[in-house]
Amino acid sequence: MAGRTGAVFFADHGILAIIPLTMILHEQLERAFDDIIEGRTVKRSRHELTYYGVDVTEQFIASLHRHGYRPGTVNATTVEPGWRIPSFYIKDQTAYFGWVFWEKFSQLRLRKLFGTVIRNTKGDWLITLPSNSTDILFINSTHVVEMDIDRPFEL
Repeated sequence: MAGRTGAVFFADHGILAIIPLTMILHEQLERAFDDIIEGRTVKRSRHELTYYGVDVTEQFIASLHRHGYRPGTVNATTVEPGWRIPSFYIKDQTAYFGWVFWEKFSQLRLRKLFGTVIRNTKGDWLITLPSNSTDILFINSTHVVEMDIDRPFEL
């Protein structure tokens, strides 16, 4: 039960514990963020970073760091053609999941980019960031995944 002080009171086996409500909310957020980042029970796609009207972007970024995601740009990300790296792009209190990878136009023409897993009405990536973009992504270079470079839309 919640008290007037913003605390929750628990009684178990005759022991009364007082836990600040913010601590409980923080733990719930961390579990939810873990599920989003790992793609376990929540599909990694687009996630609003507000909780009861409060901006929780910084808490999400802290969770990304705990999971090995580091800030960087597309250009600074080392990835070979035929491989992709999971990444989150954060803009306007929204996290977009996608991949940094090489798109193949022909045998001689490739481009490195970030593309969201969410598509627009034409079927293209909702958000793309080319290698010359200075926008910051949160990239986990330890989780490189093989892909079919001839079919990047199947990411």
